[in-house]
Amino acid sequence: MDLHTWLIYLLATTGLSLSPGPNGLLALTHGALHGRRKALYTIFGGASGFIAVIALSMFGIGALLKASLIWLTVLKWTGGAYLVWRSPAIGLEVGGAAEIRSGGSMFQQGALSALTNPKAVLFFTAFLPQFIDPAGSLFAQFAIMAGTFAVIEIATEVFIASMAHRISPWLARVGRRFNQACGGVFIAIGVALPLRS
Repeated sequence: MDLHTWLIYLLATTGLSLSPGPNGLLALTHGALHGRRKALYTIFGGASGFIAVIALSMFGIGALLKASLIWLTVLKWTGGAYLVWRSPAIGLEVGGAAEIRSGGSMFQQGALSALTNPKAVLFFTAFLPQFIDPAGSLFAQFAIMAGTFAVIEIATEVFIASMAHRISPWLARVGRRFNQACGGVFIAIGVALPLRS
């Protein structure tokens, strides 16, 4: 990948990372609940999930999902059900008391949030070919593109988690409403994913 193409990819990736999504919301809520350091488990889990999605997209699974309505539907409903299922656990308890979570469970939640988002698979399947050089090594290009996206995504979510932790005293005062709002957003995303074409 030449420098000019990579710079365009970097700009596009930065815009993608700054757009709201389930993993950004997880970084926000886990940063507020547990602090930036512990939210890193969630953030690195999400980045790992996105790397897997990029790999699946670049190496052909995205084409299978596009070709098979059944698999696409299964993935949509799985992603939607996961988001609805996880919605009650995201947010702040009244009074600021947070559920104690292991780093492993937070990593898993971040990874599953990325992996079960069918829009990410379809987006990367459409997005990545614009930057692939057919004459170059696909694996080398995967390493560059996945690595670039992971670094940008991690930096963005660390910033989000850090800001959330700084405003966590305010969030603790409005804990119930924050919890309801976050839960509502996850339920809305969970319901909207399977229903959209």
